[in-house]
Amino acid sequence: MALLGAATTGFAASVEAHPHVWATVRSEVVFGPDKEITGVKQAWTFDEFYSAMAVQGLDTNGDGTYARDELEPLAKVNVESLKDFDYFTFIRQEGEEQFLPLKGPEDYWVEYDGTALTLHFTLPLESPLAPGPKGVTLDVYDPSFFVAFGFADKDPVKIDGSAPGCVVKVVASDPEAAEDAKALTESFFSQLGPDSNYGSQFAQTVTVTCGGQ
Repeated sequence: MALLGAATTGFAASVEAHPHVWATVRSEVVFGPDKEITGVKQAWTFDEFYSAMAVQGLDTNGDGTYARDELEPLAKVNVESLKDFDYFTFIRQEGEEQFLPLKGPEDYWVEYDGTALTLHFTLPLESPLAPGPKGVTLDVYDPSFFVAFGFADKDPVKIDGSAPGCVVKVVASDPEAAEDAKALTESFFSQLGPDSNYGSQFAQTVTVTCGGQ
């Protein structure tokens, strides 16, 4: 049932090369009343193959649809398993090395439209942050590259709340890195340690800047 659980089952062996799961990302940067970032809302839509696998057995009443209460266990186990991986969400002040600490997810749920599964959740920052002209960056990626995250072509990131003078944009990842990864074997990925951070090179970075603070 867990997104990351696939990495330790036969599913990984049934696919020939990394990545094994694809997710389309839509994010909303949440601003509070003081023009400070208080968190980020995430919506991850998974590929059709993973989605079909994840919902197997969850139509408990057999009516052919997947109600929110039927999908609640799936949402819970996913956000709980993602905790050990910082929810694949990395926020920091521009120019700083340390990522900003996040609180646990709020308002999480899963929806399934018959083709694709989407996981929704909100991640609050431990302390609100004013981005200012220096800016804040947001990356969404899996360090192991088991899951390939990519921002949606349409409306990939929005501002939630009142933040006059603030803008967000998505910076594309290096296309050459993705091409190079295609030539790598599964044995290469199996040797990556938990701190390899290999997947960071494929991240599309969101930048948030505010003028006139």
